[in-house]
Amino acid sequence: MDATDLDYRVRTRSGCIPPELVSRMLERGHVDVVELHAGRGEWFCALAWAWLLGEQGRQAEALEVLAPYLATGWWTAVVAAAELLEGWGRVDAAIEIIRVRMEAGHPLALESYTRLLARHGRAKEAFTLLRPHVGEPSLLVVLVDVAAAAGRDEEAAALLEARADHRCSDLPWCCRGLDRDTAIGLLARIRERQGRTDEAIALLRTGSTMLLNNREQLAGLLARHGRLDELRAAAATDDSRYAVQALARLLEERGDVEGAIAAYRQANGPVTRDPNSAFELAQLLVRHGRGNEAIDVMRVQADAHNGDDWTLHTLSDLCLDRGRPGDGLAHLDALDAARGGEEDWDLYWIRLPLIAARDGVDEAITQVRSHPDGATSYAAPHIAELLAGAGRTEEAIAVLEQHAHANSHDLAGYLIDVDRVEDALAVLQRYTTRPLELSDGT
Repeated sequence: MDATDLDYRVRTRSGCIPPELVSRMLERGHVDVVELHAGRGEWFCALAWAWLLGEQGRQAEALEVLAPYLATGWWTAVVAAAELLEGWGRVDAAIEIIRVRMEAGHPLALESYTRLLARHGRAKEAFTLLRPHVGEPSLLVVLVDVAAAAGRDEEAAALLEARADHRCSDLPWCCRGLDRDTAIGLLARIRERQGRTDEAIALLRTGSTMLLNNREQLAGLLARHGRLDELRAAAATDDSRYAVQALARLLEERGDVEGAIAAYRQANGPVTRDPNSAFELAQLLVRHGRGNEAIDVMRVQADAHNGDDWTLHTLSDLCLDRGRPGDGLAHLDALDAARGGEEDWDLYWIRLPLIAARDGVDEAITQVRSHPDGATSYAAPHIAELLAGAGRTEEAIAVLEQHAHANSHDLAGYLIDVDRVEDALAVLQRYTTRPLELSDGT
């Protein structure tokens, strides 16, 4: 077992049993298969099996499962073992396992170690360890997080004030990534939790650029403290969507649904130009039983962003949920005609659930087959999903088997659903890749 190989497989979900299929096997009762492969280098099986053992009070056995992975020095395994130990109340053991990696020089260990200390009454110790690393942005964020519990807010604030007052020279990377606006945002967090809300607000309004992150932080701060008038003013002038979103959420929480809707629909507001804000408005409408209005909102966006598959997906899903598949298809047909009748697969497949809902699965599949890309490997999962959704899982498997190399995870998932677990594992072993071994000098 090798840390580099493990890391590659986990990051790429290649050459392994992915976590969603491990969960599928457990749901189907194949615990014995997960246990077996936990000892064969399958990390996601090992992790799931260790959690199950822990839940059964078999902690020593759980750690034995993870031991071979830990022996490689792989950081992901170290974190997982520490989380298990912490969850079992064995805090000292969790701290020790991270400490060893920290002293070995692992670049991520100090952050994990100090956060763990702070969670368990050792925030002063954590702050002292972090203090020499204030020039490293990620560790400065941790220092700010632990400062309150350590009683060192003012010391952290002083460090940030020095950064906030600093003006970078023309040299690149003057502050090694910790720019003035980031320092201001962190300082504002400290002032807010100290109850110095006006100072926090003033800080976030400092500067000529007003980074998007600080705009989002300011909007959230105003909402948390019920500063409705200031939030309204920000929503009226801020060309980001954060203030509008925070205002709408606050009004909805207070029971003013019409006010929340009006916040999104204000003249020249983000809904008129931003699909994300339109989606948020649509979700707000759906939450309050106004799905037809939500469809109208997303239809306007689909018209304005012809060919935006995300917008069309949202519109189609809303039509399905409201029992209006015909309306969704009519809109897609109109857009197709506006594009000259040549619809790429990335847009075409959006209509398939609508056709299936209106005319049946067989009609949807017939129409798929008539599309130029209907017999391709990337069309196969969509056909299989229609069939499986209709309870025809064996037919879905047959479709995917024709393109098994490109759809090994989908195929394995459906095989597990019909309890053909060994076949599923064979597919994964046959059609997944492992990292290339590079020779010296490459």
